[in-house]
Formats: sequence, C-alpha cells, structure tokens
Amino acid sequence: MSRITTLNIEQAVESARPMLEGVQKKIGFLPNVFKTLAHAPEVLSAYMQHSAALSKTSLTAVEKETIALATSQVNGCDYCLAAHTLFASKSGMSDSEIESARNGQLDAIAALAKQITESRGRLTDDQIASARAVGVNDAKIIEVIAHVAAMTLTNYLNNVAQTDVDFPAVHA
Repeated sequence: MSRITTLNIEQAVESARPMLEGVQKKIGFLPNVFKTLAHAPEVLSAYMQHSAALSKTSLTAVEKETIALATSQVNGCDYCLAAHTLFASKSGMSDSEIESARNGQLDAIAALAKQITESRGRLTDDQIASARAVGVNDAKIIEVIAHVAAMTLTNYLNNVAQTDVDFPAVHA
C-alpha cells in the first residue's frame, strides 16, 4: 500500500486537473505516479514541462527508454522499471535488449546513464572519453544527464511513496 495517497482528477486541485487529464488522454489511463505528483501541482507542472522539453532532444525513443531503465535499475524503482519496461517494448526493444539496458550494458547510452546514476554525476575522465570514443558528443552527454535527472525525481518519489505499481510488474 502506498505511503502517499493518490488523488484522482476530481480530488486534485483545479490547477492540476488539466495536466492529469492530458496524461490520461495521452497514455489511456492515469498512472499512480501522476496521481501522487498531484499533491504538489507546481512539481507536477515542472515535471510535465521538463518531460515536454526532453521529448525534443536528439535522443531516440529507444535511447530515452534505455536511460529510464538503467537509471531505475540503479535506483531500485520497481514502479519505473515496470512502466518503462512496457514503454520500451512498445518502442521496439526486445526482452533481452530491455535486460541489457537495465544493466547498463546495451550500448554507450545505457552505460553512461548507469555510470551517471551510480556516481551521482561524478564521472571519471575515462568514462567520458569512452562515451565520446563511440560517438556520444557533448550535447548527448548533457541530454542523458537531463533524462537521468527526470528519472531520479520519479524514482525517488516512487521509492519514498511506495507507489502502487499499475503497470505489468517486472522482476528487479
């Protein structure tokens, strides 16, 4: 049972309702993470704006899901692992690719996301050089950092709240 109650659209304050309705329309249902974020409409708004901006980065859908999976694995977020395993499969990733992404082994983006999360951003010169050696330029490094930051917010929120998982469960 969640330690922070979820709010449905009718229970949320007026300023949060349009955002929640937009998520529900886009995804087809209103995930519990957004119902939890609804307690803090300004944070919900900031998260939504950050997500909208990140949707315009140069990273592909697969790369974004790879970052989400690697970050969520390191942070031990069962909720986000379940959600992003589903989204990754919808983006065309196979079960083995999803597993490799979770472990930071799929590609340079997965490795970078895992390293950033594990080190809390304190990458070594060798780690940065390794990413660059396989074509990860400075813009992509910054985009990966931004995606890790967004995932860390929801990972920590779900870990603190113990948000009820409303996606198909996966094994950690």
